[in-house]
Amino acid sequence: MPPRSSRYARLPEYLLASIPQKKRELAARGVDVIDLGAGDADLAPPAEAVAALERAARDPAMSRYGFGAGLPAYREAVSRFMQRRFAVSADPMREVVPLIGSKEGIAHLALAYLDEGDVAIIPEPGYLAYLGGTLLAEGSAHVVALDPRANFLIELDDVPSDVLARTKLLYLNYPNNPTAAIAPRDYLERVVRQCRERDILLAYDNAYSELAFDGYRPPSIFEIPGARDVAIEFHSLSKTYNMTGWRCGWAVARPEIASVLAKVKSFVDTGAFMAVQAAGAAALDAWEHFVPGNVRTFAERRDAAVDAFRAAGFACETPRATMYLWIPLPAGVPSAVFAERLLNDEGVVVLPGSSFGAGGEGFFRVSFITSPARIGEAAGRAGRVLESLEAAVA
Repeated sequence: MPPRSSRYARLPEYLLASIPQKKRELAARGVDVIDLGAGDADLAPPAEAVAALERAARDPAMSRYGFGAGLPAYREAVSRFMQRRFAVSADPMREVVPLIGSKEGIAHLALAYLDEGDVAIIPEPGYLAYLGGTLLAEGSAHVVALDPRANFLIELDDVPSDVLARTKLLYLNYPNNPTAAIAPRDYLERVVRQCRERDILLAYDNAYSELAFDGYRPPSIFEIPGARDVAIEFHSLSKTYNMTGWRCGWAVARPEIASVLAKVKSFVDTGAFMAVQAAGAAALDAWEHFVPGNVRTFAERRDAAVDAFRAAGFACETPRATMYLWIPLPAGVPSAVFAERLLNDEGVVVLPGSSFGAGGEGFFRVSFITSPARIGEAAGRAGRVLESLEAAVA
């Protein structure tokens, strides 16, 4: 067998890939498993999306190649959404790129822009697609630890000047996974200005734009003056519409940027199933009927999760967006040890901060993706594990 590539060797382990097997093993032993790991809610997608999928799946034309153009109706629905939600105009055929979930577009972007030695600035903790795409493109990843004292914001002024000189890509994600941090407008204005000055492409991951609470309305990066010159924004139906397995997302950028990503994709896929794109269009057009109620459900789960984990002995902030709690652990309690003990001893899945990169150490992530009662049960079990570990390091 030939040796694996150096690119492959540089990839870290992807913890979420191994969790389903561990869950099956525990369930086979009769363990009551509560999964608060992946951002994958146990809620139904919009009825309109299901009905559109059923209709489209019966149309033989929908089973043919979509290619990069995909389903025009989906592109048009994306364009309507961007205008309605953010007052951002996007030409459906020239400035929208249909994606098989936003993850693949985020990762493939690096293949278009990075050569060996070129830098991508990557948040840590962060979504591993940023790092994976960079490494597979043979780019250099400059990892920036997200500091709670700086509100989990990346400041380009803190990046060494020699690194900035080689930087082509900056990945930003607000509302943020896993920290649930949000970005003030003046921060986004500053980043856009710096990217324009330094000719850096800003890859803005806006997958959680609709999962926001207490009156907060996350912006599109294109609401920031000048962003159109330097940014590409990624969106997903996964979280907002409970459609994680459907793999349906999009990117928006000016034609000179959108066409670059589209060309890369033309060599690695032939487009998402067009019936799924039809369902995506129906979901987007059902925003007013579906999203506010879905967000209320997540808000109830958020409040239940915050109360339960605080009662179990954890310090816990109340997030204004996303479906996550980012919970600090006491000094001396490694996040991987805590998560492994919680899974093996109590049957609860959470993600250790270290699984998002070394910058996430000292925290663990909870996804409030199940009922308040189950979240409360999981928090109680987590409290028992914490008490045991604290006693061991005392």
